[in-house]
Amino acid sequence: MPVPRVAIVGRPNVGKSSLFNWIARRRLAIVDNYEGVTRDRMTTLIEANDRFFELVDTGGMGVVDADNLTDDVRNQIEVAINTADVIVLVVDVQTGVMPLDEEVSERLRTVQRPVILVANKADQTHHDILADDFHRLGRGHLIRVSTTQNRNRDELIDLIVDRLPEANDESVAETQMKVAIVGRRNVGKSTFVNSLANDDRMIVSEVPGTTRDSVDVIFEMDGQSFMAIDTPGLRKRKSQRTDLEYYGMHRAQRSIRRADVVLLFFDAGETVSKVDKQLMGYVMENHKPCIFVINKWDKYHGEVPTDRWVRYIHAQFPTLAYAPIAFITGQTGKNVKTLLNHASMLFKQARERVSTGQLNRLVRAAVDAHPPAMYQNRRPKIYFATQVSTEPPTVVLMCSDPKAFTHDYKRYLLGVLRDHLPFGEVPIKMYLHRRHREGDDEPEESKPPSRGKQY
Repeated sequence: MPVPRVAIVGRPNVGKSSLFNWIARRRLAIVDNYEGVTRDRMTTLIEANDRFFELVDTGGMGVVDADNLTDDVRNQIEVAINTADVIVLVVDVQTGVMPLDEEVSERLRTVQRPVILVANKADQTHHDILADDFHRLGRGHLIRVSTTQNRNRDELIDLIVDRLPEANDESVAETQMKVAIVGRRNVGKSTFVNSLANDDRMIVSEVPGTTRDSVDVIFEMDGQSFMAIDTPGLRKRKSQRTDLEYYGMHRAQRSIRRADVVLLFFDAGETVSKVDKQLMGYVMENHKPCIFVINKWDKYHGEVPTDRWVRYIHAQFPTLAYAPIAFITGQTGKNVKTLLNHASMLFKQARERVSTGQLNRLVRAAVDAHPPAMYQNRRPKIYFATQVSTEPPTVVLMCSDPKAFTHDYKRYLLGVLRDHLPFGEVPIKMYLHRRHREGDDEPEESKPPSRGKQY
């Protein structure tokens, strides 16, 4: 299972970013009294009570962005909520219940995940009674904290860990693989799904944008069950003229989050567009295994060599050289079975687990062969490595100082993991995490900024 996610949400200026930094014990998020400072989601890896989880900071719900990015901020918050395993709802004791608090609480009523209600800025014990008024929000267990006075941090972390999904033994049984078929409009996605299902399940038309919603199609191949998720074709944001197209885009993004493997479709006769890159960015953001699928290849077979398309794809997506490329003809079914078999291989790779001993031997050999550069007259150290989850494979390197390792060196380590472990064609999450020492309780303000960075 993936590393669990814990999302911090709430209206502006309740101290979400301060709470994020306080739990992480590092200055990661910008803290300012001006509302709207936090826009993008920020994540960091937290280790507590023998568990790892990703802590996610979000922007203020209900804020009107000064740079006309309100929709973007709202979308980032929605993604955080939809992908969270636990939600931390932050309120401000000293201002009391505000109308926006009630709106945020109402938004979370449909969320089927544990919610912890954190009454922040309870700096003194006489503030505790003020927090009782927030019980009327009816959202989760209430805990009173103060990030400035360091009140109840350990108690909050215990509450979070207790509500995380149970860790399993990673002996994953065979399950139905979900494959999302995504891409621009009119690249042949629905025809491909019909070819898989041997049925005219989808409406196939030369009119772009026929599929308005994500549709699940169950089919079998060689005795194995699959689910294909056909999605609406995406178009540039300025071209989204109707609400139907706007929500179609969000349904496509939700389908990517649901999928085990994503097939990104291209028309063999068209070049890569900005929409394709935005779509792949979303696939990468969700760390999904992906195959580039060049469809309608029958029209150009013999005229355009496949290696030209391969070079072109690698030039357009240079950080995805590990992702496979397939050439198919969805209308006739040519190479479709091979494509599904390859998708099954990626599904298996994403669920692989390697032993701690094997991982440490590999990292030790990589460091010995190519030591990291000196940083502030010292050579940074990696003490040990461990794989903490699958889907995607997630590796944590406990080290002396995460910021002491250059970007090139981190890319080198990631390449070593990809070349020597059974994760050759799928995304890998790699964190550099500062090793916590006993008695390391100095306040956050006195520590130099560093982060358990994800790569």
